[in-house]
Amino acid sequence: MTLPLPTLNLGIVAHVDAGKTSLTERLLYEAGAIDAPGSVDAGTTRTDSLDLERRRGITIRAAVTSFRWDADVDPLVVNLLDTPGHPDFIAEVERSLGVLDAAVLVLSSVEGVQPQTVVIWRALQRIGVPTVLFVNKVDRSGADVDRVVEQVRRRLTPYVVPLSRVQGAGTRAARVTEVPYDDESVVTAVAEADDGVLQRWATDRAQHPTQVADALRRGVRDGSLTPLLCGSAITGAGLPGLRAALASLLPRAETSTGALAGTVFAVDRDERGRRAWVRLWAGELRVRDRVAFGAGEPARLTEVAVSSPDGPDGLRAGVARAGQIAVVRGPAARIGDTTGRPPARRTHRFTPATLQALVEPEDPTRRTALYAGLTELADEDPLIDLRLDEVDGEAAVSLHGEVQKEVLAALLEERYDVRVRFLQTSVVCLERVVGTGTATEQILVADNPYLAGLGLRIEAATVGHGVGFSPGVERGNLPPAFVAATEEGVRAALRQGPHGWEVTDCVVTMTSSAYWPRQSRPHQRFDKSISTVAADFRHLAPVVVAAALAGARTRVCRPVDRFELDLPETAYAAVAGLLGRLGAVLLETATSGGYARLVGHLPSTAVPDVAARLPDLTGGEGVLVTGLDHHAPVAGVAPRRRRHGPDPLDRAAWFRDVPR
Repeated sequence: MTLPLPTLNLGIVAHVDAGKTSLTERLLYEAGAIDAPGSVDAGTTRTDSLDLERRRGITIRAAVTSFRWDADVDPLVVNLLDTPGHPDFIAEVERSLGVLDAAVLVLSSVEGVQPQTVVIWRALQRIGVPTVLFVNKVDRSGADVDRVVEQVRRRLTPYVVPLSRVQGAGTRAARVTEVPYDDESVVTAVAEADDGVLQRWATDRAQHPTQVADALRRGVRDGSLTPLLCGSAITGAGLPGLRAALASLLPRAETSTGALAGTVFAVDRDERGRRAWVRLWAGELRVRDRVAFGAGEPARLTEVAVSSPDGPDGLRAGVARAGQIAVVRGPAARIGDTTGRPPARRTHRFTPATLQALVEPEDPTRRTALYAGLTELADEDPLIDLRLDEVDGEAAVSLHGEVQKEVLAALLEERYDVRVRFLQTSVVCLERVVGTGTATEQILVADNPYLAGLGLRIEAATVGHGVGFSPGVERGNLPPAFVAATEEGVRAALRQGPHGWEVTDCVVTMTSSAYWPRQSRPHQRFDKSISTVAADFRHLAPVVVAAALAGARTRVCRPVDRFELDLPETAYAAVAGLLGRLGAVLLETATSGGYARLVGHLPSTAVPDVAARLPDLTGGEGVLVTGLDHHAPVAGVAPRRRRHGPDPLDRAAWFRDVPR
């Protein structure tokens, strides 16, 4: 049996327009995987497969491409992930980072460290992905590598190890030379994090290149050192040095033969239907294996393929082994689902979207097709958080930014032939329970049409608790199917509170129940008209929840972001004034080297305004990093969201519109 080659799952990440897709094309070309590098401007790149990606010259969906490196000397298969750089698609970046062995963070030698660069760097550090920095576009007018290195030390990490030098930066003739490991600049940089190198350097003993390389390799793997190389993805300058560094310094995928462990990091569809992309950490996957992903039941794999340099479209059918990226069909796996026990550090931390917009078809007769398309897209990207109301004919989607509207519209038109328009965009609030409320409904009393009786108590819980459900003393008194149906009805009701927002941070407990046992009329089969079914509890629960919430009361809370803002000291007064007018609360301020750093809280609705005005106020040097931090109570009149579907607060209308 021929063993698979060692594998490196490598991510290419960057701020938009730093050149990561061009670098991907250059690496593919240098490895002999393609005949010529594709052009982002011409729309001929291999990894940007969506028409919108080619038209706009940006990456929207993470793409996987496989190729061989040094097949004659040190064979290695590289699975290259080209990820988005636009801030609207940070979730797509984060879900890919968790399955990487290592990453290349691309910076532009003209623009330097940009806002999204900082966001991605912090995600890489949080997840623990060994990283190499590549300063691209040294041939562009305005390139200043020294300035970029200084920005890296100040904004990303002081423990950077430059491994290349540039002559003629800013011209098409720019040349890049490698810095040997025993060079004084490399030795002193590595000594910052390695005691052995430091001791030899302090005692003036000679440093062998192999010793320094070994120390640098250890530092890269534990995150204490970060190599930095320079070059141009367009001309190929500096690429040999980058390839050598990636092959020698980065860890390769482990090939554990233990119990099966894998992570689903992408879901898409091709002409043959739905498929899931899985990073295998241990074990093997074979066709006809029964595998459980997430909380789902075990399902049979109907197809297993491996991302590979061989075969059509880079996929080769067969067994998938630890370290490889597999494409599977069969189980209804979703992004973020796992099987077995993947490494603990490989966890997703998706910041929920704080904006939502209504979307409708331009042609009203295409509404069903719109719903079907949105449902499939939400299955591929769980952060879309689709809310469909077929009764009112509305669809609402969550958003991280305005570019997502264009992307969704393009996908719906290209894949489902539905042209859409977006209506108003609004902030997404939530409701928290304030006190305690109880309510009870009895069988066939006060117009209750269901053959179920139910009592519920709703109590406030601590912030961040979420929704808890307990059968209370009814556990054992009620068939499990009826308890499960009650919980389902409770959770459905809490998706729309008294003000129309989702209710959270509460505990719901069953306090009473009643039902009619399964029975039939003489000489007949089971008769639903005189027997309780699970739907009776499922339909009754929202009415009881609504009444209990009226007693407990809820408070509407709006999203608040935590922001970190780096800017020149000269812009401090103007920016601080803007933040104050928009309701920001400063938590920390610090100054160093002519720059100020502000940390605080800002209403999520104000973030786009700050981001839009920051370049003018800071001369393009401001770096803003934001993320949802918490929800704060709304002062004054609480905003309301229009409810969808039957309203359980109106008992008569609910009983009429939701018949038994």
